[in-house]
Amino acid sequence: MEAAPQPPFASVSDSRLNRNTRSFSSFSSSSSLLLSRKNAFYRNKHSRVKFKSSSTLCLRASSSSSDSVVTLLDYGAGNVRSVRNAIRFLGFDIKDVQTPEDILNANRLIFPGVGAFAAAMDVLNKTGMAEALCTYIEKDRPFLGICLGLQLLFESSEENGPVNGLGLIPGVVGRFDSSGGFRVPHIGWNALQITKDSEILDDVGNCHVYFVHSYRAMPSEDNKEWVSSTCNYGDKFIASIRRGNVHAVQFHPEKSGDVGLSVLRRFLYPESTMLKKPTEGKASQLAKRVIACLDVRANDKGDLVVTKGDQYDVRENTKENEVRNLGKPVELAGQYYKDGADEISFLNIIGFRDFPLGDLPMLQVLRLTSENVFVPLTVGGGIRDFTDANGRYYSSLEVASEYFRSGADKISIGSDAVYVAEEYLKTGVKTGKSSLEQISRVYGNQAVVVSIDPRRVYLNNPDDVEFKAIRVTNPGPNGEEYAWYQCTVSGGREGRQIGAYELAKAVEELGAGEILLNCIDCDGQGKGFDVDLIKLISDAVSIPVIASSGAGAVEHFSEVFRKTNASAALAAGIFHRKEVPIQSVKEHLFKGGIEIRI
Repeated sequence: MEAAPQPPFASVSDSRLNRNTRSFSSFSSSSSLLLSRKNAFYRNKHSRVKFKSSSTLCLRASSSSSDSVVTLLDYGAGNVRSVRNAIRFLGFDIKDVQTPEDILNANRLIFPGVGAFAAAMDVLNKTGMAEALCTYIEKDRPFLGICLGLQLLFESSEENGPVNGLGLIPGVVGRFDSSGGFRVPHIGWNALQITKDSEILDDVGNCHVYFVHSYRAMPSEDNKEWVSSTCNYGDKFIASIRRGNVHAVQFHPEKSGDVGLSVLRRFLYPESTMLKKPTEGKASQLAKRVIACLDVRANDKGDLVVTKGDQYDVRENTKENEVRNLGKPVELAGQYYKDGADEISFLNIIGFRDFPLGDLPMLQVLRLTSENVFVPLTVGGGIRDFTDANGRYYSSLEVASEYFRSGADKISIGSDAVYVAEEYLKTGVKTGKSSLEQISRVYGNQAVVVSIDPRRVYLNNPDDVEFKAIRVTNPGPNGEEYAWYQCTVSGGREGRQIGAYELAKAVEELGAGEILLNCIDCDGQGKGFDVDLIKLISDAVSIPVIASSGAGAVEHFSEVFRKTNASAALAAGIFHRKEVPIQSVKEHLFKGGIEIRI
């Protein structure tokens, strides 16, 4: 049950995440383990993984098992808290896998694979879980793999490889091809094409489900008996498999709202009828995302509040000069989920001043939000290497791991990414030691967002600077027709000698999976997104770009989607102040023929 000790290969023990205290010695060595272990098992190119023997492994019903218990295989990478919360939300208790025998004795097993293929196989092999998984699945026991939990069933992966998989399903997991203009990673809400009776997908209908991945398996003659649905993104890839009691999905049901919960419910209650079916959708392709952003900081009384800046100034223009208070973060996030937000983004706007792992309230916000919000959560602020007052060094990977284990699906890096990009552009060397590179390597680039905070610098001549300059739609205060976008750090307070264009190109090469593109000039103005800037950056990179800063009306969302290649649009103040409801934005986009999640 939940009170059971955490698996020995979990990176952080949830039982140690006390609301009021936090000892940094509680970090296990799993983060470094994921980076250092070598693959222990080898196999021929088209054969299943070769084990010593499976004769000593037998399946038996556990005397303590119950119909209300789900066995969860958490190998210690990424955010599985949301899967735990979804399982509990549906009325089940959780038994964590401690040993290979726990897998074999499970009545039903969920494997929410998160992170990089090689790191996951490393842990599974070293702990003996790989052999047990194969035995369990080959016995046609109830199994649900999620995301990487699907990919690992195949023969091998090209991710940092080739790397051998479990070899249960014929095929190689390869990277999406971005040459046709499709952005990689594949992030967002896409449609399924159901190819055969899958049981767990019976209530999905024409609704969108949430994907976030850079690698995929392709359908073939050799694996067609397994494939239960596909998805189109450049190519037709495998979205789910089913054979007997064995299921796996490439998308994230725990992040797909009511539709995703219906998938989990069908697996957990295979004989049940739905009490509440998801709203019938009209999904046909990847949807544009509408994201609610919550800037979170402590007010002058020490309470954690959602605030909103006017060109990054979050204090009221009053005698008291107090921090602008627009609500409580957990309550607002829950409301935006109900309103139809496709993602929730938390920005800890004082994270650059304080050690983020000492920021207990922000971690608790993530934990509490993820209990009832089943769409992706991103958190940013203070993701960097740190040395405390006692001289103890904490890597950015440890910092990110704590956020992931507390409920974050993606990490947003700001100032630290600027410093890393500057050094990379100067030397041309990828050290592999930066926060961006480390987190991307262990968790996959789809888990890393880089937040860019530029301001316009107007020019009469684009050749006046060494950075990329463009002709702007609205001339500057003195009639200047050109501008370059200077990047800033420390919440916009310090300008750096690097442009947004140069930064975006550099961080993509260093491992970023998505760009959150702000604009200080437009922030809080309500006059629309900086379309010139967003077009410049979204045309320059092959990873998804989120448009941010300046939304004041529903028309601003359709404008940015029609005039640029932005994959998503984010807003804050207009949602907090209830000036423009999320549903109004979506209705406007839908009527305009723009694909959205209903």
